[in-house]
Amino acid sequence: MKKFICITFGLLLLVSYNLKAEENEGFNAGELIMEHLGDEHSWEILHYRGKDIAIPLPVILFDEGSLKFFMSSKLDDNNIYKGYRLGTKSDGDNLKGKIIKVDNNNHFISKPLDFSITKNVLGLIIVCFIMCCVVLSASKSAKKRKDKTPNSVQNLVEIFIEFIENDIAIPNIGNGAHTKYMNYLLSIFLFIFLCNIMGLLPCFPGGANITGNIAVTLVLALLTFFVFISSSTKAYWKGIVNPNVPMWLKVPIPLMPALEFVEIFTKPFSLCVRLFANITAGHVILISFISIIFIFGEKSVGLAYGVGVGSVLFSVFMTLIEMLVAFIQAYVFTLLSAIYIGMARETSHE
Repeated sequence: MKKFICITFGLLLLVSYNLKAEENEGFNAGELIMEHLGDEHSWEILHYRGKDIAIPLPVILFDEGSLKFFMSSKLDDNNIYKGYRLGTKSDGDNLKGKIIKVDNNNHFISKPLDFSITKNVLGLIIVCFIMCCVVLSASKSAKKRKDKTPNSVQNLVEIFIEFIENDIAIPNIGNGAHTKYMNYLLSIFLFIFLCNIMGLLPCFPGGANITGNIAVTLVLALLTFFVFISSSTKAYWKGIVNPNVPMWLKVPIPLMPALEFVEIFTKPFSLCVRLFANITAGHVILISFISIIFIFGEKSVGLAYGVGVGSVLFSVFMTLIEMLVAFIQAYVFTLLSAIYIGMARETSHE
């Protein structure tokens, strides 16, 4: 309890210090939330005395038929480097934070193809690296410690494998048939779970809003879509083209076949939006609680301390809830993926 109180007041002291440093700049909670939810070309570590201390990331652009390589630090403080700079509000909301090409008068010319290693991309690489290290370490341990008590890493991975197999794969795909899909189900579960957990960490290598990026959740949903489509049987498609419903629902207007066909595409759409919306909502709530301290702090540092204790306590509580949500969302995505695969593998349509 003493440690918790010390951490709480330590956070309040840090907040009050930043308030004094930014008292002339004002605080915009909306911008802070959008910046956190979005992607960046650098990984911010700390905001100190009005300056951002960040890890620069590689910028890779394809423009004028060639690749351009440089570090994102070249574009700090609205600098122009080799005719490129970061877009601002004056360039348009769709170009803010994007790398754009400008002329000698600093006017927008074009937007090059951007293949840069951004914050979310680096976060993906870190998560994949952690996954590979953990799984390979468990596999190596299992071979060395055959017929022996597993070590902690091996035991952790085996718990996840048994959970996915016994509670998700077998009940929804079928015993025996599930083995073909275990690698995929285990991979997406661990990937989503790790991305969610890493996104809750307040500092590097955490803090990247990976599963709060709809492009990432869309790719995950499309992977499930391709897996269950490639696993579909003739009986599954017969149930779509000629469902077992009264004839007036199929002739003369193919109402039910049309609805069944649309349902094929609503499945990945629901997977994509569900994961994106839940993770984004959690991040917005957490940042909003912290923002309350800064909002009141603009009036008085005393007010910041007054509401700060409650805001920090609520933030800690929401973080614990978000840790549970991180597991639940990974479980729900994997469960629905297994259900869709099992539906596509049906052998008869009663």
